[in-house]
Amino acid sequence: MTKTTAKPVTKEAFDKLFQSVCNWNRWGPNDEKGTLNYIRPEHILRAVGLVRKGVTVSMAMPIDLVAGPDNPRPATHYMVQDFDVHSGLGEPQFCTDYLASEFHGDCRTHIDALCHIAYQGKLYNGKPSSAVTSRGPTVQDITAYAHGLVGRGVLLDIPRLRGVKWLEPGEAVTREELEAAEEAQGVRLGEGDIFLFRTGHHRRRVELGPWNNGYDGEGKEGLHVDAIALLHERKVAAFLPEGDGETVPSNVEKVPYPIHALQIAAMGMACADSLQFDELVTVCEQEERWEFLVVAAPLRLPGGTGSLFNPIAIL
Repeated sequence: MTKTTAKPVTKEAFDKLFQSVCNWNRWGPNDEKGTLNYIRPEHILRAVGLVRKGVTVSMAMPIDLVAGPDNPRPATHYMVQDFDVHSGLGEPQFCTDYLASEFHGDCRTHIDALCHIAYQGKLYNGKPSSAVTSRGPTVQDITAYAHGLVGRGVLLDIPRLRGVKWLEPGEAVTREELEAAEEAQGVRLGEGDIFLFRTGHHRRRVELGPWNNGYDGEGKEGLHVDAIALLHERKVAAFLPEGDGETVPSNVEKVPYPIHALQIAAMGMACADSLQFDELVTVCEQEERWEFLVVAAPLRLPGGTGSLFNPIAIL
């Protein structure tokens, strides 16, 4: 398929779209789970039934400790105690280490809390952005997801559909392409599903090296805003993409990151960033299926605007 550029969208059209997919008060004025409310016990039980081989596959990138154009503030990891320091208490001996990291960014697999995004001064459910201060959020922190994301995962592989290794920076994936990927792979996103969106972002980085994917660089591939209506209509519960799902530069007038605004601030959707599906794609192709159980557990951090996590596909 040919390169899909992002068709321009006016600010007025975007604001109408925001209102059309808005889930404020759908589950009550104080709801903090958002679209995870779509996942009911029967959805989880059906997803468990997709486990046939007992194969588990991580969808997380290794935590990147090296600075680069897409990783200006890398994580820090060092040993606190090695086995050369002996405890006078006897055996066993211990080694320990330390990790410090931002949660957000392009080189660490993480999930966003609903307090992470505000649009026009409002968080999801109309809560004021002033609910987040230098001391952290008072609403919608990551503990709302403490019991995890468990459900049916559906992987849509756009490079496979297009017959390419990866999408190039600036390319946009439309609703039409998502539906074409569903048909080609024999799957369909439905209520309570966890949508895994593959663009080849990780493979491109591995083969070509890191690149500046911000507004002062080459940009990145992602969804076109017209795809959001499909996720809303289908009652998709969570969005787990390679990259962060955004097309950079944005195709929306005066809204640099429209996908985050629509998914998190309007819909209350559970959204992750910076996964990798290279290992999973190999297994899916061997098994000739693109649906499976997904289990993902964020850290239970009061006041967290997000969390590192390691989502697992189980086939």
